[in-house]
Amino acid sequence: MTREQYILATQQNNLPRTENAQLYPVGIYGWRKRCLYFFVLLLLVTMIVNLAMTIWILKVMNFTVDSPLVLQSDRNVTVNARNHMGQLTGQLTVGADAVEAQCKRFEVRASEDGRVLFSADEDEITIGAEKLKVTGTEGAVFGHSVETPHIRAEPSQDLRLESPTRSLIMEAPRGVQVSAAAGDFKAICRKELHLQSTEGAIFLNAKTIRLGNLPTGSFPSSSPSSSSSRQTVYELCVCPNGKLYLSPAGVGSTCQSSSNICLWS
Repeated sequence: MTREQYILATQQNNLPRTENAQLYPVGIYGWRKRCLYFFVLLLLVTMIVNLAMTIWILKVMNFTVDSPLVLQSDRNVTVNARNHMGQLTGQLTVGADAVEAQCKRFEVRASEDGRVLFSADEDEITIGAEKLKVTGTEGAVFGHSVETPHIRAEPSQDLRLESPTRSLIMEAPRGVQVSAAAGDFKAICRKELHLQSTEGAIFLNAKTIRLGNLPTGSFPSSSPSSSSSRQTVYELCVCPNGKLYLSPAGVGSTCQSSSNICLWS
């Protein structure tokens, strides 16, 4: 016997021994065990029923990962927004005849940069798009004034300002400029065309100024200036009321001799 075996045998002999020791089983037995299994089984059944109901609702409502959300109704679809006190702050109603939105401010924003494309409130309506295009045959109708710093037609298209039944008035305190850089400028009217300057003058600056369809005055039959030869040169005359007319040119001025046309005006 080695030294280590001797010491171990001596220590075991010195330990006190307990006679008739009782052993108690550890665990759940009897009706407690059966109740635990029953609750576990009930929880498992509840989970399976809950999962089946969720799948059924997703199937009936057409909730899928790839397709959008679709809300359908025989009458209308209304979406309400309320604050923490339960008060209605916004409402969107989609009906068969119209789409109505009731809120303090309505905005439409771009999906890329989030800038406001359209906004409306009680005070004003703002359109933030780069271009506003009206494709209707009757155009846009405004009941009151329209303020804009620039009116421009589309490329290769004509710009037309028209008042079918009333007058078209263009006013500016510092002047109105109409320019045609690569074309003609025409002013056509049915009755009279007035060019009026209250304090300044009217300038006609061009290489050639033509006044067509001017009336021609005639000499009295007893006038010595009358001639049966074909007249090719005329004198431009002005009546006291500003009317222009042509008079056959002579050695001197013939406006006085043919001024009978002023009596007809």
